[in-house]
Amino acid sequence: MGFFDFLRDLPAYDDTPGAARRLNLRHAALIAPFAADLAGARVVDLGAHDGRWSYALAAAGAAEVVAVEPRAELLARLPQFPNPAWRARIRPVQAEAIDHLETALRAGERFDFAAVFGLFYHIMDHNRLLLLLRRLGARLIVIDGEFLQPANPMIQMVREATAKPLNAAPQFPGQAMTFKGVPSIGAIQAMAEALEYDLDWFPWDALPPADRGPVGDYFRPGRMRRATCVLRRRAGPDQEPARDSHASSQ
Repeated sequence: MGFFDFLRDLPAYDDTPGAARRLNLRHAALIAPFAADLAGARVVDLGAHDGRWSYALAAAGAAEVVAVEPRAELLARLPQFPNPAWRARIRPVQAEAIDHLETALRAGERFDFAAVFGLFYHIMDHNRLLLLLRRLGARLIVIDGEFLQPANPMIQMVREATAKPLNAAPQFPGQAMTFKGVPSIGAIQAMAEALEYDLDWFPWDALPPADRGPVGDYFRPGRMRRATCVLRRRAGPDQEPARDSHASSQ
């Protein structure tokens, strides 16, 4: 049994064989290792899609999850998830990620944990997003997405159709095509260093070869593949020591 097995019974997933298996394997990397960090935490989930990861974050112990997603039709699926207590800890917000972070900063909000799953390679303002999360107090940022493999810091611009719900959202009504920026591993490492976060990569290579089929994009040969990195804020003069309940589980 895996956390996302319930998705097999939902209409939005019944035509996607293997979706639950893939999400369960990703849950082991994106959620399970951070149970101590999530206990009682205020979390922002950027690019939340239908709220499936927000739901998993709430289930893992987050006190509140702000689910930020620009596509209203995706957020409308959130009420179908089965556990009402976990759903009650999710606040859906229809907005672009950076727009909402700027709004939250002006409002004096704070976040302990940021989930950036499947978004970081669909935007162009990568450093701005990370800077806003730092200003909002995020001690831990987990990023999952596509990265260029070169170690030199670079961002490759790629044209992307906005019609697909897993692609970048349109930035104005009727926009059919936009640009996204795919960062290299060197780029995210440079940004983390400049913003005083320690960066580690999740060891996907430890997954046995027999289990890799549903997550083959994490093992794709070539110049670009999916990966998961963890940015943990260094203690400093403007950073309170982490609470015991947020101690690292890495």
